[in-house]
Amino acid sequence: MANGKKFLSAGSIMSFGVALLHLVIIFIGADAYRYFGAGEEMALLAESGSLQPALVTFVITIFFSLFGLYGLSGANIILRLPFLKWFLLAIGSIYALRGLAVIGEIIVIFEKPVYPLRMIIFSLVSLIAGIFYLAGVKKSWTSL
Repeated sequence: MANGKKFLSAGSIMSFGVALLHLVIIFIGADAYRYFGAGEEMALLAESGSLQPALVTFVITIFFSLFGLYGLSGANIILRLPFLKWFLLAIGSIYALRGLAVIGEIIVIFEKPVYPLRMIIFSLVSLIAGIFYLAGVKKSWTSL
């Protein structure tokens, strides 16, 4: 369980970091939406004063915060949350699948050297978080 706890704690920290980043994006606005790849439409909506980008990003923040709470629960740092084993498996899978985009991004960067390196970094962070969650679930399966 100790190793599983470390992996789930690390994944949780990453989830809370991503949640915090999304809150910061809301306050920075259009430039942050552009930088982090939310798309020009979200950036233009933010520039026009629409609440839609902030609301969408806030909902995403809630999900990443829940991911972090589930990681803490799996690590036995907070109370046990419902469907713990299965949610942790789903969270790890979501992160890992998102992170696998790095394969296509690496191919694109060779074809288009202007492709932003930060997009590869975002995918790698997601892949690492997914590995942490999935490794934590694997090592803690029987106690979850």
